[in-house]
Amino acid sequence: MSAPSRLETLRKLVAGGSGDPFPLYGLAMEYKRLGRIEEAIRAFGRLVELHPQYVPAYYQFGAALVLSGGIGQARETLERGIRIAERQGNQHAREELVRALEELEQEEIGP
Repeated sequence: MSAPSRLETLRKLVAGGSGDPFPLYGLAMEYKRLGRIEEAIRAFGRLVELHPQYVPAYYQFGAALVLSGGIGQARETLERGIRIAERQGNQHAREELVRALEELEQEEIGP
């Protein structure tokens, strides 16, 4: 499937309003893949607003924020994801989010 048709398909799925977070996650990821970072950030923001317990969104949302230069927002997003993963007992997701946060903090400090 070509990028425009994949994007259009995802937009239609999201517009269908199934209540499932995955189509919106897919749309945000597609925007990110295409380098449309501001649109990805808006989609991830909407996703965590509508589905705050959808932990996979926080890692990717944080990464998109870093790409846009929103380091402070990325940190807050990753920290929020860590708290939610802890409440859910999702150790794997928590570890990934902690690692991403540590890498972000290392980059801020520099060599």
